[in-house]
Amino acid sequence: MSYVPSAPPVGDEIFLLKMGEMVLKGLNRRTFEERLMGNARRRLQKYGKFRIYSRQSITYVEPKEAGCDMDGAFATLSRLFGVVGLSRAKACEKTPEAILETAKTYLHDDLMAARTFKVESKRSDKTFPMTSIQLSQYVGGELNEAFPHIQADMHHPELTVHVEVRDFAAYVHGDPAPGAGGLPVGVGGKAVSLLSGGIDSPVASWMMAKRGVALEMVHFFSYPYTSPEAKDKVLTLAQLLTPWCGRLTVHVVPFTKIQEQLRLHCPEALFTLLMRRFMMRISERVAQRVGAHGLITGESLGQVASQTMEAMAVTGQVCTLPVFRPLVGMDKEEIVRTARKIGTFETSILPYEDCCTVFTPRHPKTHPKLEEITEAEAALDIEALVEEAVQGIERVVLDP
Repeated sequence: MSYVPSAPPVGDEIFLLKMGEMVLKGLNRRTFEERLMGNARRRLQKYGKFRIYSRQSITYVEPKEAGCDMDGAFATLSRLFGVVGLSRAKACEKTPEAILETAKTYLHDDLMAARTFKVESKRSDKTFPMTSIQLSQYVGGELNEAFPHIQADMHHPELTVHVEVRDFAAYVHGDPAPGAGGLPVGVGGKAVSLLSGGIDSPVASWMMAKRGVALEMVHFFSYPYTSPEAKDKVLTLAQLLTPWCGRLTVHVVPFTKIQEQLRLHCPEALFTLLMRRFMMRISERVAQRVGAHGLITGESLGQVASQTMEAMAVTGQVCTLPVFRPLVGMDKEEIVRTARKIGTFETSILPYEDCCTVFTPRHPKTHPKLEEITEAEAALDIEALVEEAVQGIERVVLDP
C-alpha cells in the first residue's frame, strides 16, 4: 500500500512529480503509479529517507528526515521514466495568507531576479473558498506590491509562480523542470538489448526503457581480437544508462570461437550476416533464461551493409521473439543528438574496437538470400557453438 499522509506536510520542501500519459491508463493506472513509486524509492535510497505517495495525478516525494540530499534526489528523479515534469515546492496551509507568505519567502530570490511574472493557480480542492482566477489575482497583486520592480506579464513572463491547492496542503513552486517522460521501467515487460561499443545500441536501449521496458544487456566479446579496454568501454556505457534504466545486468558472451569458425568455413561476404544470426540466437537463449519477451538492436535502415531490409530479414529469421529496432527510421544526426542528451556519446566514440569490426568483409553482401545463408551455415555445428558461448557467459551487475 502506498503512503497517504493524514495531515499536510506543511513547512517542508518536497518534490511534485507530474505524470504524463500514465493518467490515461484507465483501470491499469494504479499499476503504473505503483511501479513509478517503487522505481523512485529504489533510486532515492542513497539520498536519504523519503515518503512517496500518489494523489490526483501527482506523485509526492517528501523527505522524512533532516539531511536528505535534495539536490541529488532531484537530479535522479529528473531521469525517472514516467515523469513528464517535476518541481521543488514548498507546502503550506490552505489559506490565501499562508500561500502568499510562502510565495514571498520561498521564491524570494527568483522574484528579485525576474523582471516580469505571472501567477498560475490550480484548485484541485473545490472546497477552497477562492476560484483559481481569484487566487491568482490576489497573490499576483500582493507580490506586485511587495516586489515593485517586477511587472505582470500574462503572455511571456520570465517567472511563473505556480500555486496548487490540493487535498492535504497548498504548494508553491516556480517553473517545473522537464522530466524524462515515457512510462515507468518495468510496465512494458522485459527485453534483451544487444549492446556494442558504438553510438547506436545505447540509444536504442534508452528508447525502449523509456517505453517502460526493463532491460538485460548482452555484449559479444572477442578476446584477444578485442581488448579488455573495449569490454570496459561497453560496461561504462551500460553504467551510464543505469540512471535512466535502473540496475542492469550485462551478459558478456565469449564470441571468439564463433568468429574463427566463420572465417574458416564460410564465404567472406557473408561474415557479418552470419555473425549477427549467431548473436540473435544467443541473445534469444539469454532472453529465455531471464524471462524476457523481446530483443532490441540498434539497427537503422540503410546505415551499413548489414542493415538493409533483406539483411535485417535474414538476421531476424532465426528468432522466435519479436525484435525491436527503435532507431530504424532515424538518421545518424538524430541518433547522435540523443546520445549526447543521455550522456553516452563521448564514451561511444572512444577508439576501442568491438567484435563487429574484427572480421569485417571487404565486400559485404547487402541483399542476401536466405538460401545462401543457410547453405553457408551448413558447414557449422550451430547448436554446439551457441551452447558453448552461452555456457561461457560472464554476468556483470551494475547499479545506478
